[in-house]
Amino acid sequence: MTARRATGLFLVTAFVLGAWAAAHAQAQATKQFEPTVGQAGKDVVWVPTPQALVEKMLDLAKVTPQDFLMDLGSGDGRTVITAAKRGLSAQGVEYNPDMVELSKRNAAAAGVTGKANFVKADLFETDFSKAQVVTMFLLPSINMRLRPQILKMRPGTRIVSNTFTMEDWQPDTSETIGGDCTSWCTAHLWIVPAQVQGSWQVGQNALTLTQKFQMIEGTLGSTPISGGRLRGDEISFSVDKTKYTGKVNGNSISGTMSGGGSGSWSATKK
Repeated sequence: MTARRATGLFLVTAFVLGAWAAAHAQAQATKQFEPTVGQAGKDVVWVPTPQALVEKMLDLAKVTPQDFLMDLGSGDGRTVITAAKRGLSAQGVEYNPDMVELSKRNAAAAGVTGKANFVKADLFETDFSKAQVVTMFLLPSINMRLRPQILKMRPGTRIVSNTFTMEDWQPDTSETIGGDCTSWCTAHLWIVPAQVQGSWQVGQNALTLTQKFQMIEGTLGSTPISGGRLRGDEISFSVDKTKYTGKVNGNSISGTMSGGGSGSWSATKK
């Protein structure tokens, strides 16, 4: 083989290989993103929530079409899409732009683009205060970073987590699904409590309350209260044999008594 033929063959081969490489690269570029379990993210790796648990989380929060739901770290969008199928307006917050685009495609395929939307954002820089329901599948350390912001939300806001807790803030309710679920099978619900710690005036008596999340202790006059608890803006406690229930509205509480005493009662923050 002459040097000229060898050079020509080399150039043809290089051209063919170059064309193949370019075509392969273009095909890879146009191929739709497909997530893999365990892929790295900004704060957590991606692991999908089992669909049965998504349903349980929404059931636990007692969602209605009047609710606005935000899913923090929305992944492939399944929680937002499931909520949208129930008639809610829902938004997913996801840092990975490929996952955001995947979620949009999934929402379109499910026919819920009018109810489900997704944003590429850092959840620590996101205002989710307008949501009535917040869902998440995040590590406990991240839950704890978010907890101060969550506790400032409107009383009654429902927070639902897949598996992971908020340490000493105990859930109001937890449920574990069975069936085919073998991992990530527990949902925890917290209801953001009203802030009631301090001194209140109830008729001629002082109601003094201390609060740890939804649990309350204190005294009415000189008598200790028992069974004190908040569920959003709903307060309940007992004094001797009288059960007090009421609704907190900023610096006032109004409600009814039953048991040892009956009638209405009200309190004003001092």
